[in-house]
This record gives sequence, C-alpha cells and structure tokens, in this order.
Amino acid sequence: MKTKIIQIGNSRGVRIPKSFIDESGLKNEVEIEIDDGKIVIKPISINRESWDSAFQKMAKKGDDVLMDSKTLSKQTKWDEEEWEW
Repeated sequence: MKTKIIQIGNSRGVRIPKSFIDESGLKNEVEIEIDDGKIVIKPISINRESWDSAFQKMAKKGDDVLMDSKTLSKQTKWDEEEWEW
C-alpha cells in the first residue's frame, strides 16, 4: 500500500489503516525503531510474558530441576546452629 507522509504539528507521520492496526495487535502504545533503514512499529512487549508456557514445556521435558541440588541438600553448620525463623 502506498501512502503519503503528512504534517502533524511540528512532526510528520503516516496514517495507518484500521485493518492494519487490528491485524498487527497494536494498542495505545507501541515501540518504534529503525532497523536497516526501515521504520519498525511493534506492540510493546511485556517482560516475562511467555515464561508460564516456557516453564510448562520445561516441566513436560523434565528440564525443571535444580542445577545445584547437591549443594542445597547439604546442611552447613550455619544451617544447623544459627538459622532462625
């Protein structure tokens, strides 16, 4: 689709058709960046948004074990004598 750059106050912009907005999942706020000479507009990503599904996949594969379980299973003198709740 071809469109024109228009004046918006002291800035310039383009009109994005509603169908493009709906299909892209853009909301009120977006991230905008330059990538190899192209302007990229994308939805704001929410940190850790996909962690739940990643954890579920790890559990199914048996990949959700403590890597230092041997260290954690050993009690130290501090654990036995000094630790209090």
